[in-house]
Amino acid sequence: MPHLQTNSHPDSLLHVLDVGCGTSALGPCIYRHSSLPVRITCADISPIAVRLMQEHVRAKAIQPHNVSSQLEFVELDCTHLHKHYSSSSVDLIVDKGTIDALLRSKEGKGKAGLVLKQCLKVLRSSGSLLQFSDEDPDARLLWLETEAREPGVMAADVLVQEVGELSSPAQLLTRTPCPGPEELPSTTCPSREAFCGMASGWKATSSGFLQHVWFL
Repeated sequence: MPHLQTNSHPDSLLHVLDVGCGTSALGPCIYRHSSLPVRITCADISPIAVRLMQEHVRAKAIQPHNVSSQLEFVELDCTHLHKHYSSSSVDLIVDKGTIDALLRSKEGKGKAGLVLKQCLKVLRSSGSLLQFSDEDPDARLLWLETEAREPGVMAADVLVQEVGELSSPAQLLTRTPCPGPEELPSTTCPSREAFCGMASGWKATSSGFLQHVWFL
């Protein structure tokens, strides 16, 4: 989050988009833990999931760490992000299992690629895409490298870096313009406490990996 702040207007809200949020606590956790002013948009195609999260947040009276931060839940199809957001308008996009679910569905591989392309289209060049996955990193790397080299997609380098043992599946993909691998764990991620909270609903157990996708 500090890295994002240095590449955005310092006095504006950082726009964070959680794609396919479902009923995950990820968005609310960022809202609660981020010391930077953020506008969190939790998006899902399911109106039921959106309604349940709206009711949950109201019932729990969740308060932001920064008084300027905002949290909203919206119903939308993440294969059509360009209809809701202009190009280069989002600072951070998080994906906790959405692309995983699409890749594992019968006819979801094409949609998964479309979601990735839509994310990169609306993401600022100074922004990041963080992808949490319990998939084998080698398999995910191959898919990412293939998708990143298709026409119309900004060229990118992809690598995996282990970030330690967590009590949940934790592959983290970030797409950023310039930082080296040694900078990312401490500059682009919320606090460890925040991530532990975000991961509380995950079911599997695996080592964590940090996947970097850099703009060229």
